Amino acid sequence: MSSSRSSDSRSTRAALKVLARYLGPQWALVTLLLVLLLSSIGLQLLTPQILASYIDVAREQGALATLQRFAFTYIVLGLLVQLFSAGATYVGANVGWTATNRLRADLMRHLLKLDMSYHKERTPGEMIERVDGDVTALSNFFSQFSVRVFGAALLLLGSLVMFWREDVRVGAIVTVFACFTLFALLRARRVGVEPSKKEREASAELYGFIEERLTGLDDVRALGGGAHALRGFLGVQKNFFWKAYRAWIARSVVWQLSFLMFAIGYVGILGLAVGFYAAGTITLGTAYLYYTYMTLIEDPIDQLTQQLQELQKAGAGLIRIGEVFGLSTELREGAREVPSGATEVAFRDVSFAYGDTPVLKDVDFTLRAGRTLGLLGRTGSGKTTLTRLVSRLYDPTAGSVTLSGIDTRDLSLESLREHVAVVTQDVQLFQASIRDNLTLFDDRLPDERVAAALEEVGLGDWLASQADGLDSALASGSLSAGEAQLLAFARVLLRDPGLVILDEPSSRLDPATEARLTKAMERLLLHRTAIVIAHRLDTVARADDILVLGDGEIVEFGPREALACRPSSRYSQLLRAASQGRADFEEVLS
Repeated sequence: MSSSRSSDSRSTRAALKVLARYLGPQWALVTLLLVLLLSSIGLQLLTPQILASYIDVAREQGALATLQRFAFTYIVLGLLVQLFSAGATYVGANVGWTATNRLRADLMRHLLKLDMSYHKERTPGEMIERVDGDVTALSNFFSQFSVRVFGAALLLLGSLVMFWREDVRVGAIVTVFACFTLFALLRARRVGVEPSKKEREASAELYGFIEERLTGLDDVRALGGGAHALRGFLGVQKNFFWKAYRAWIARSVVWQLSFLMFAIGYVGILGLAVGFYAAGTITLGTAYLYYTYMTLIEDPIDQLTQQLQELQKAGAGLIRIGEVFGLSTELREGAREVPSGATEVAFRDVSFAYGDTPVLKDVDFTLRAGRTLGLLGRTGSGKTTLTRLVSRLYDPTAGSVTLSGIDTRDLSLESLREHVAVVTQDVQLFQASIRDNLTLFDDRLPDERVAAALEEVGLGDWLASQADGLDSALASGSLSAGEAQLLAFARVLLRDPGLVILDEPSSRLDPATEARLTKAMERLLLHRTAIVIAHRLDTVARADDILVLGDGEIVEFGPREALACRPSSRYSQLLRAASQGRADFEEVLS
């Protein structure tokens, strides 16, 4: 019970905190929403009085003009109630979705600032579920919770006041009933918070599993692992099903209890109305008022019941979102900016380890501004880790990495990421227009500049062949591997960074496409510093410097031409092996 109370308290505090943070800036719309709600509720409480008077006048065979006036007034008030209710719903949805989208953006921004140690432990699918799934589960909480819950509370209070106004005894009885019902529902609500949280966690695990298997679909098919992948999917799907089922059962306690309580309530209020009418103490119209105001009590409590179920889901989601916001990156934020232009890169006695596994050991070198470094080494030698330290996905365990003489730990992360561009072997393309794929959905860049970037990397003719130009949709699989790499180069040109990191851009291309890519790469690296991870010598044939890594240590470093002329150097050995028809890096560098 104490655990349930603790979870319930956490979800309530989280809900109130998020409401204040994301609804506060929209105070003008929230005020309008309050006015619409008060107007709608006031009219809902007034219309039964009109109809009760109509019933009493009709029973006493009153004047037709009086009945017509009551009928006309009732219709007008009914239309106004609908108008105000529709307005409140619209404004509430607008406020809610604005808040939801702000929350999603803040969550995404926070995740992007976390270091790679966090992202390595979680699948992209789980991240998508956190940013989209958990926040989408809050959409109803934001868009309808304030309207329905606040409105329901006001309507409930107003209905009780009307009961007290009609008869103090009935008012007291109904007030006790309403308070007991609300207390019982609030107690029952706590049952669903923890199961709902486990349901969201199971959902994240499911989507993470799906994303991983879809990413490796080609390998799964090639290795005949379809049956194994399907068994794994059925396992996580079964886990999600049962946790969702248990969460639904726990949440259903609320509405089942509500149904039972109001069955008792209706029997009681109808019994009182019939008894008082038979005794001649109330009119038929007043008896109708008893029943109608009971429905006006049922409606808000029913709304509260539904929204409390949503609050259970929202509470679980808010706790999970709060856990993400509570994560702090190990990469402290610096304040200095990266100087513009080509960047000097220096490693000073840098060591790095993933946990207890050393990857880089006492790496020390300087790459002067405007020069291109060819980075060679066996698989697992630390090449990729070295570039990740440059782009500050990690900080070194010991030593320092500097850009233009400034320690990366003293640099603003935003400035560093804008100044350093990374092109990987796998280019990520979006189901969007060519323009959006190049600008990454930044509409501030003019079309002329985007088209010029494509022309510069050799995709001018390709762009001209597109029916809608930059607005043409980039369908999945419509680009070859070479064209995708050229598109990635155009992205870099649009950013105009001072340092470019290329992770073997030509490893999977045919010779003709590779030659085309090499020309584009020359234009891309002009007047910029570059680090090129290579698995083929042709990739670094025009590099200024060569750095060979072995088991996390520098085997050799120097100007490419000088190393090529030194017979004992590893680079020279690679060149001789290539001339003899042997191009196995692993063998020569071992």
